Amino acid sequence: MRRFLIPLLLCGLGLAIASRLMPIEQAKVAERIASFPNADIATERLRPLVVGGLCLLPALGALLYCFGGTIARYVSRQFLALFAITFGALAVVWLLMDVEDNLQELKASGDLAGTALQLYIARLPELTVTLLPYALMLSLLFCLGRLSGSREIVAMLQTGRGIGRITQPFLIAGLLAGALSAGLNFHWAPQSNAREKKILDAARGLDEVAAEFVQFRNPRERRLWMVGSFPPNYQKGAPLQRVRIIGETGQGKLKSVLVARSASWSPKDGSWRFEDATLRHIKAGEPPLYEPDLPNPYIVRTWRETPAEIIRPGLPTNQLGVPELVGWLRSPRANDPRGEAAHLTQWHHRFAQPFNCVIVVLLATPLGIFFSRRGTSGGLALAVFLCAGLLFVTTICLSLGDSGHLRPMLAAWLPNLIFGVLALYLFRRRLTGRPIYQVIRRMIPNEA
Repeated sequence: MRRFLIPLLLCGLGLAIASRLMPIEQAKVAERIASFPNADIATERLRPLVVGGLCLLPALGALLYCFGGTIARYVSRQFLALFAITFGALAVVWLLMDVEDNLQELKASGDLAGTALQLYIARLPELTVTLLPYALMLSLLFCLGRLSGSREIVAMLQTGRGIGRITQPFLIAGLLAGALSAGLNFHWAPQSNAREKKILDAARGLDEVAAEFVQFRNPRERRLWMVGSFPPNYQKGAPLQRVRIIGETGQGKLKSVLVARSASWSPKDGSWRFEDATLRHIKAGEPPLYEPDLPNPYIVRTWRETPAEIIRPGLPTNQLGVPELVGWLRSPRANDPRGEAAHLTQWHHRFAQPFNCVIVVLLATPLGIFFSRRGTSGGLALAVFLCAGLLFVTTICLSLGDSGHLRPMLAAWLPNLIFGVLALYLFRRRLTGRPIYQVIRRMIPNEA
């Protein structure tokens, strides 16, 4: 029972944290569903469950550690210590570079330490997802290099265990890291960039505007909204400024133009209230016909757009989580081919990116083990090169998918397929005891 004490403590701590965070997330989900008529309710309601799962992930890792054998627990301790050091070092380097970029905004806030703390807590999900594969790779290479250099790998093999069984804790670590990345990618990591902009705008004294120059097209109702600026509390009825709404016919021609100094939305009955509005009707071959004696305010009760729905498409697709992407794809806007490719590519990417953690483990494991005096420098260099290649190919494929030059599913999963097959090939050669570096050297020109 003493062995399972730590998993029990982590489980209790996770349940306590989940009991605090899940009601908060449920309230946010309820607010979003009320503000977005086209929100996918089933996907949105998964957010509190994902939060609870993330809180219990450390307890699951500790439980798997307890079920491991003596050698598995020893290898896990060696790896976890190096992983903590590596992740911390990478986080510090990233933090120093980012602070340098945002130093002027942080100083302008008047509370440098408090604003910086708020900013980097908000960006923690994005930071975790970004650094996890690289921390896994480097810590795995250092751990295997240390175990190989001290001949501990050879001693483990002489006990009758194979490479696959010895390196099993690393694969489990990759799977747990992938689960963490998938959970954060569900909603919170993509939202980090939007929250960063909001915090930095508040530091510069620009928090009176949530967004500027937003365009939103409702293809079902054939209306194009153009909004000059959004206030921060737009979801609670604060007026939108400098609004122009263009109505179109079924053939895509202009039908009407409504221009207003401001527009307010009522959360109670869903009506729109336009101040100082002018409405003109347009017919082909005829001069514009202005609506006479338009009341002030001009109230429209039949339009179903909400301010939150209008402003959300103004965000880049890489800042939308899975619920937002699903809601967009299932809404009438998904019939617009200009946005469908980008949203569908990002939706596939949310599920493809976590597999990078497993692929990195499969790439680094065979390259980190050595049995000769050559050392681990060659494996380290090659593993870094391959992981950089994975990032480069992923960026290129996502750009091609967003622009419609590559199918969304292929754009998101092609890098995983290429480097996953390569990782499995290298791992299989290591399992069967066949040389890896001789094959690589034969691929390099002028090498015997």
